[in-house]
Amino acid sequence: MQFAGQSYRGASFFEFLSADHADLVPDFRNVDWSQVEVPHGTTVLSVVYEDGVLMAGDRLATEGYQVATRDIDKVYKVDGNCVIAIAGAAGPAIEMVHMFRLELEHYEKLEGQGLAFEGKANRLSFLLRQNLPAAMQGLVVMPMFAGYDLEKNKGRIYKFDITGGRYAEMDYYATGSGGKDARSSLKKSFRHSGFARNAVIEAAVEALVDAADEDRGTGGFDTNRGIYPTCMLATRAGIEEVSEKEMLQAYERVTERMRAA
Repeated sequence: MQFAGQSYRGASFFEFLSADHADLVPDFRNVDWSQVEVPHGTTVLSVVYEDGVLMAGDRLATEGYQVATRDIDKVYKVDGNCVIAIAGAAGPAIEMVHMFRLELEHYEKLEGQGLAFEGKANRLSFLLRQNLPAAMQGLVVMPMFAGYDLEKNKGRIYKFDITGGRYAEMDYYATGSGGKDARSSLKKSFRHSGFARNAVIEAAVEALVDAADEDRGTGGFDTNRGIYPTCMLATRAGIEEVSEKEMLQAYERVTERMRAA
């Protein structure tokens, strides 16, 4: 499809901006970020379970050794069956989420159909490659993409590197400064069968609690301020955000088990 005055004819919204409105595309190539503290978000995780896939993240963002914000959102709904989580430089990461959504909407409007799960992961890889100059300046964006694959009838997870490389994860993954601790926790609690909704929420909560216990950049549960991790479930039926009340109840069960151990 082509509109009057436009030179780009493809289905990529990013490439459309680059070709016809280059002034709207961020350019970090000549910027020196060595003296600037940029807010960074950590920690995010994703787990496959019997109905689909869970994605969760704490709410803390840091600037060096200090708190930048206590209630940043790191988990976002992408479309009817997919979610994305961000770690790394918060500003560019959030902008990438917005651009990713526009990429998928633009493609669907022009092509008359949505992308398959693999196609969506490829689009995110493309956007990460465009961010590589910024990443080399220190503005590293580390997203994680997950959702319910309608063609394969199961939940799936993709992790990425800063060059746009994408790697399928079979069961679970976590990234950010507390990612290693969260993965170690999930390794103990993950089950290949009988992993139901309540069990996977508790596993995610326990992983975030373990990460916050070991990593000063992970916020965990701030019960004094009423700030709790964000958690979303992607299933064939769509995207469900787990309520703060349910997250707090899961947290109380997890901490009770820890005290009793």
